[in-house]
Amino acid sequence: MWALRRASISLRNQGYRVRTSYFFGKLEIPYSSEGNVAGFGTTAASSDRCISFERNNLATWPSSRIYISSHGLSSQAGAENSGEEDNVEDGFSELDETLPSTSPLEESKATNDNVEELTSGSEIDDDDDDEVDDGTQNELDLPEVETELAEKISKKGAPSALFKAIWSASDLSVPRVLDKWVSEGKDISRADISLAMLKLRRRRMFRKALQFSEWLESSGQLDFIEGDYASRLDLIAKVLGLHKAESYIANIPKSFQGEMVYRTLLANYVVVKNVKKAEEVFNKMKDLGFPITTFACNALLHLYKRADRRKIADVLLLMEKENVKPSLFSYKILIDAKGLSNDMIGMEQVVDTMKAEGIELDVSALSLLAKHYASGGLKDKAKAILKEMEDVNTKGSRWPCRILLPHFGELQMEDEVRRVWKICESNPYIEECMAAIVAWGKLKNIPEAEKIFDRVVKTWKKLSAKQYSTMLKVYADNKMLVKGKELVKQMADSGCRIGPLTWDEIVKLYVEAGEVEKADTFLGKAVQKHQMKPLFTSYMRIMDQYARKGDVHNTEKIFYKMRLSGYVARFSQFRTLIQAYINAKAPAYGMKERMKADNVFPNRDLAEKLAQLDAFRRTAVSDLLD
Repeated sequence: MWALRRASISLRNQGYRVRTSYFFGKLEIPYSSEGNVAGFGTTAASSDRCISFERNNLATWPSSRIYISSHGLSSQAGAENSGEEDNVEDGFSELDETLPSTSPLEESKATNDNVEELTSGSEIDDDDDDEVDDGTQNELDLPEVETELAEKISKKGAPSALFKAIWSASDLSVPRVLDKWVSEGKDISRADISLAMLKLRRRRMFRKALQFSEWLESSGQLDFIEGDYASRLDLIAKVLGLHKAESYIANIPKSFQGEMVYRTLLANYVVVKNVKKAEEVFNKMKDLGFPITTFACNALLHLYKRADRRKIADVLLLMEKENVKPSLFSYKILIDAKGLSNDMIGMEQVVDTMKAEGIELDVSALSLLAKHYASGGLKDKAKAILKEMEDVNTKGSRWPCRILLPHFGELQMEDEVRRVWKICESNPYIEECMAAIVAWGKLKNIPEAEKIFDRVVKTWKKLSAKQYSTMLKVYADNKMLVKGKELVKQMADSGCRIGPLTWDEIVKLYVEAGEVEKADTFLGKAVQKHQMKPLFTSYMRIMDQYARKGDVHNTEKIFYKMRLSGYVARFSQFRTLIQAYINAKAPAYGMKERMKADNVFPNRDLAEKLAQLDAFRRTAVSDLLD
């Protein structure tokens, strides 16, 4: 049994920082909440009788009713659009003619601010499912209706005629194809349904999966259970949006409105990093008397790792009070959180605790360690981890190659890239090709990357935008604007569906070429025409460049656009915005109040930046001198 207990509270830096530590087994997990900085209120500590994740207004609740709360306040940046934007030029205007119009409600899944586009572009092959999951897929994906039988069939690479019939149908003809299937006397067992649904989801064909689910219920081909309703809710969230998904719960029979349904909704709010709604759903689950599960706690840990790492300690305390045992995924989140904070010692403590609890590191956990060691400049430790990853692969499976290749590229280990690629080269999976392209791109060996990409284009009849974007990223990282334009035209000519992931690389191409205005114009026109939400990083690339130039107006404009797109204000956005005012030597009136309204609190560095802005305030004397 693991132990989780609060260890200490110490005040440091004369009120600038409140540091609280918890012990996770034998591991100290510190977080810091910034209180009493630059005019902000102090931070209260959680009492023994409650857990609240609200930093500046903690409430006491009985231990049987542990709540999580958060502010929903926001501020308007107030920047207006600077008039009509120019047309997109220089090879990217083809996108306007080739992108299909998309419903503004359609959402795609985000992971660490990266979104996979909704595509159905991968070529169908019966042996697709021979590929072993590398364990790095989003572990918050809720269990769909797939049964253990479907998983076993899938792993054996068994074909699914039902899936192929749905896949080959147009978006509007799925019900008609299924009606024909039944009229021809073909059986539809739950195993067939589960396998077809599994394959549709793996290819991110969520719209067809939703139509399939709706047809199953309306035609009476399947007696729905809670898992089927949870799967439907998940598909609605992905295709129609979370508002529709939440409303759908009222249509589910009361007897099936169980924990699985609500945790599905929770996971989808976590995916889009909506802290307020995720916490509301968690509290609702508590109100309904559902047990606090490892899944629900992992969802919150994952959310706070991405949105507010100070709250991780609160979740750990909650897990201790409710005797919720951490899973391998729990530890992976903590490893990643420590690595992102550049706390290598803390990261190693998490690993030690895992081992003490008898939990083995899998390849994806080792990959996280290697990534953070490399980014932290500890290359020898990263190399040792990569060696361990290969040793773990005792069964001789090839799938770790796709993880190893980018790591070897990042560490500039060209000989290792060649060695691993040689293992796959004779008959590679498309994921291995993509990994090799990434590796050669990091080594700045563009001809090798292009050679593999050309092979991909010739081997697979239809590529998704994600696969094109892999090569586009290589060009963007190496500031090859002309090559990037040519590739985008190739994407357009192929009829490839292009969305936020590709937009991000196009924005990066322009920004790296020093053309931030064109990047801004392109992104604005893409959003306006296709009503899709850009990646957080797309906005930040542009915002950072405007800030460096001291262009306060356009920095505020991007800040405002991000809010309109649904992104909740974060520390990084305010840091960039404040830097724009500093570079412009202009006062930022009301900045502290704006940050406080968005529940964003400065650390010591940002407090110093805020103090710099005071020097630019206008006074009666300065007006006279002007």
